Amino acid sequence: MTVAEDERRERRRRRARRALQDTSVPSPCIAVCQLDGANDLCIGCFRHVDEIRDWPILTAAEKQAVLDRCADRRADSDA
Repeated sequence: MTVAEDERRERRRRRARRALQDTSVPSPCIAVCQLDGANDLCIGCFRHVDEIRDWPILTAAEKQAVLDRCADRRADSDA
C-alpha cells in the first residue's frame, strides 16, 4: 500500500467518524476552560479531562450521563 492510499483511507475514516457523531446533546462548555490540577476537572463545566476529550464521540446517553455527573460535581463544590 502506498503512502497516498494510506492517506486517502485515513481521510475516509475521519469523515466516517464525523458522520457518526451525535449532536443532539449540547456541550456544557461555558468557555471557562481551565483544569483544576488536583482532580483534572474543568472549573467551568465540571467535566473531567477525559470526558472533554471524548465528548465528540459519545452517544447521547453517554453525554447525558456526563451532564449528570457534572451536575453532581457542581453541587458538591458548592457544599
